[in-house]
Amino acid sequence: MRMCTVARFGYGHPDPAPPAHLVGPSLLLSPAIISSLELTAMPANHTDLEKRLWDAADELRANSKLKSSEYAIPVLGLIFLRYADHKFALAEKKMPQQASGRRKIGKTDYQAQGVLYIPDNARFGRLLNLPEGTDIGKAINEAMKAIEAENEDLKDVLPKTYNSLEKNLLVSLLKNFAAIPMTIEGDAFGKIYEYFLGKFAMAEGQKGGEFFTPTSIVKLIVEIIEPFHGKILDPACGSGGMFVQSAAFVEHHKKTVNDISVYGQEKVAETIRLCKMNLAVHGLSGDIRQAVTYYEDVHRSVGKFDFVMANPPFNVDKVDKERIKDDPRYPFGLPKADNANYLWMQVFYSALNQTGRSGFVMANSAGDARGSELEVRRKLLEARAVDVMISIGPNFFYTVALPCTLWFLDRAKSKTKRKDTILFIDARHIFYQIDRAHREFTPEQLEFIANIVRLYRGDDSESGAGSAALMKQNFPKGKYVDVAGLCKAATLAEVEAQGWSLNPGRYIGVAERATDDFEFTVRLEELGEELETLNRKARELEEQIAENISVVLLNR
Repeated sequence: MRMCTVARFGYGHPDPAPPAHLVGPSLLLSPAIISSLELTAMPANHTDLEKRLWDAADELRANSKLKSSEYAIPVLGLIFLRYADHKFALAEKKMPQQASGRRKIGKTDYQAQGVLYIPDNARFGRLLNLPEGTDIGKAINEAMKAIEAENEDLKDVLPKTYNSLEKNLLVSLLKNFAAIPMTIEGDAFGKIYEYFLGKFAMAEGQKGGEFFTPTSIVKLIVEIIEPFHGKILDPACGSGGMFVQSAAFVEHHKKTVNDISVYGQEKVAETIRLCKMNLAVHGLSGDIRQAVTYYEDVHRSVGKFDFVMANPPFNVDKVDKERIKDDPRYPFGLPKADNANYLWMQVFYSALNQTGRSGFVMANSAGDARGSELEVRRKLLEARAVDVMISIGPNFFYTVALPCTLWFLDRAKSKTKRKDTILFIDARHIFYQIDRAHREFTPEQLEFIANIVRLYRGDDSESGAGSAALMKQNFPKGKYVDVAGLCKAATLAEVEAQGWSLNPGRYIGVAERATDDFEFTVRLEELGEELETLNRKARELEEQIAENISVVLLNR
């Protein structure tokens, strides 16, 4: 198992027509290019095996009385068990050659190879072939307990609620995952786990966003901050997707995963379990702890990290500012607005060391927020920390249809030639349509967007994912240039003239007639975000009312 820390074990159809400002006289971003960016081919990561397994498992759920939330963690636990058993079996074949004299092979021999030790009563094959009449739910629970007992870093991580599932359902699930061929690499299990995570997040709707960030968004963040080595923090880590993609990025660039170490905070215990299983099934490890990030800094983060990545909850209210008024993680002051967006930004900024980079997802409205939030934004800009801003179109997230903005900070930027510029990229018309309601980036599109940033930084572009044609058409000399409707390197003076706005639409080659439309679009997005916030509060109230009614009825 690849270790990311020394201390812990584990780890369509496109828009009807392109907007007018993208097809102006310069034709730098022509309809043909837009068409090539809005691909309709099936993404490579949706393999037949993943889809077959999901279809079979989801059919079982549909024919049971279970909600997705009741079904998700037990299913992911069985994928984890199948993976752990697979790795153990491979190691077991090599072990007899290492035995000498009377010394018996034990769990330390397996763990020395980075393999979880699986006791006999937890072997997948044994569970699959239990005699008829056996209490299978109890047997799986005991298997999970046995694995935790032998592998201390998994204590209280694995699900143990299988006795609540019907016997026939458990038998079918075991047979379903037994169909995963033993010839596949360990990373394939990670991809299956991630695929299921995404599908469960989609089924969960609003709650899905609490534990899963769409993979293509995570990959884009990773491609731009380039976490080749050092300490990585995600203070809103969910199910650990940022860590998984960081490791994948390092391996893709032929570096060693041992050069990175990952640290996470997450407030929901159940989500931490998902994260630790996710890390383990990818052969990784991390220091993941339960905490409410606004108030707790369990990793003593200030100035400590090389990279910070996150998808924090948007527009959270009612943070108790009295509790954090002296917290060093908020160096630019506490905004008066009852909104945590600019608290999160300061958490990310303050955790970086002097050469650190951060990439995170943020509500579009944050880029134009006024009052005390504007003052915090101005201080971030004057510190020369804001490096890149990318507009992402709607329907990339399972929880909301609204667009968002990716922010990128770089503490070392102040010592570079680009210290007085900010790169703005409009990626709203770059996407692949998965279905009517969901979009993602293809590998080619991801590479194209990341290459714009590389050129802006003076680095070489990459072409392994097939973006060479797009790069040649937009940047024929292999050097960064502003491209109407796509990207603009704006000076700090230009940003100040725009009231310190960080909304890319204000800078990127918008046609003159579109000015009013732009203001309307910004206002419409703000109203949409407000509606989503109200909907979230309504759901919370519904849950609280239902809980109160249950208590009243029980006490009658």
